[in-house]
Amino acid sequence: MFLLRDLVSARTWLAMTQHLAGLFIGTVAIFVFTFGLGFGFSFVFLGLIGIPLLGVTLRLASWFARAERARFAFLLGVAIPAWPELGRAGYRWGIIPRWRMFSERATWAEIGYGLLRLPISAVALTISVGVWAAGLVALTLPAYGFALPGGGPNIDGSVLRGAVPLAVSVILGVALLLAAPQVTRGLAVADGSLSRGLLGPRRTRDLEARVSQLETSRERVVDAAEAERRRIERDLHDGAQQRLVALAMELGRAKVKFADDIDAARELVDQAHVQAKEALTELRNLVRGVHPPVLTDRGLDAALSGLAALCPVPVDMHVDVPVRPKAAVEAVAYFMVAEALTNVAKHSRASHAKVVVEGHGYPGTLTVMVSDDGIGGADPNSPGLAGLADRVSGVDGRLSVESPVGGPTIIAAVLPCG
Repeated sequence: MFLLRDLVSARTWLAMTQHLAGLFIGTVAIFVFTFGLGFGFSFVFLGLIGIPLLGVTLRLASWFARAERARFAFLLGVAIPAWPELGRAGYRWGIIPRWRMFSERATWAEIGYGLLRLPISAVALTISVGVWAAGLVALTLPAYGFALPGGGPNIDGSVLRGAVPLAVSVILGVALLLAAPQVTRGLAVADGSLSRGLLGPRRTRDLEARVSQLETSRERVVDAAEAERRRIERDLHDGAQQRLVALAMELGRAKVKFADDIDAARELVDQAHVQAKEALTELRNLVRGVHPPVLTDRGLDAALSGLAALCPVPVDMHVDVPVRPKAAVEAVAYFMVAEALTNVAKHSRASHAKVVVEGHGYPGTLTVMVSDDGIGGADPNSPGLAGLADRVSGVDGRLSVESPVGGPTIIAAVLPCG
């Protein structure tokens, strides 16, 4: 049943389409690359005319590789990672390649892929079509064998007649047709593996890129933590500490007044009481800025609802998190919304804001989006948004900021929960 289903399977015919498309694409690619490289290198010493031609050829190779990755993903579902842009030499004025590009593995891998595309697809398509055709010929041989020259099919001049040879032909045809989808798809898998080796970095390169990304993320987290520590020290020194000093002075003066002026001492104690309540309020706000207790106790929905209630701009809140994420992700989501709503209140001149937090799958991802209808023009490199990006990168998330002049502003993050 599975073998019969493979005959009409979309995967089978997408694989055949892959081979056929590769044949035509490879024909164009081998012409463009051989022409570009041949004339480019030939004319390098003729007034350097060939250098722009080489640059255009390398550009085309990069775009061709990008299109081929998309084709493999669409037709075969094969995800081929791109070569990391970081570290590649690049171009001057858009088309003049830097000489270091000619020593990079990515450059020659993409060109080599373009030159190999035609022969690879030609071999794969020939074998695939050959198996299908041989199966159909053998299966239908009894229907037309009598009309062949010589009175029927023959081997070494001997005409094959009778029920047994024809039955063997039918059985062989059925076997070939049942095997044809597997051959076609197997060749597509082999094509994808070979292409992955040329169009994308090796596994070691992936690990190197990942390590580099994690090192950068760690540095940003350390910087964000240091900035947060300085903020806490500043708030303690300029806020709660000053009020506690004033409280101590008021109590000291009241202690002196108790001996001879009870009314003045009572007034000083009242002032000290006010100072104590203000100091408690500032400490409470400071603790909320470090990590709000409601977030730990009741989760994101309750904590974000509290932020929305305190915001002077009306906020629509939508929180749909079926499975509670880990504490670090919750904290990042909370502080992202807190910073974004603070910016809305201070800078956006908005009349309305919206917060959407949704969890996807388990462990899946957590999507956080804050938007407003203000004047826009938010700078992603500003200290506040840069700090948000540092927090988000600390949990291996991605932050995006869209804020054209005139608005609206949309700040969104995707946080992995695994």
